[in-house]
Amino acid sequence: MALKIRLARGGSKKRPYYHVVIADARSPRDGRFLEKVGSWNPMLAKDDAKRVELDTARIQHWIEQGAQPTDRVLRFLSEAGVAKRDPRSNPEKAKPGKKAEERIAERAQKAADLAAAAETAAAE
Repeated sequence: MALKIRLARGGSKKRPYYHVVIADARSPRDGRFLEKVGSWNPMLAKDDAKRVELDTARIQHWIEQGAQPTDRVLRFLSEAGVAKRDPRSNPEKAKPGKKAEERIAERAQKAADLAAAAETAAAE
């Protein structure tokens, strides 16, 4: 059985609250789970102590049993010092898309045409 340490959503509409649970990877997000090992309340301020609460001893036990944390949970675990998360870098993500590059080139061409027209008008 493949185990995951993941988030299960709770709370009402537009007021999210998540439980950190140990679940079979095949079970649905908010479905059956084996154990609740923490919680995350994204509505609280980032510096609030109750924003992320984890039972690190139980999480460590489940990691030793082979449970794999999801990326978001791994962020919480690395902040708590339980697990190590390698920083990710995707420099391609910040680059503009094809249409945006075309618009930028079009604006540059218009600016160059206006500058050339202003120079010829000033020369006359």
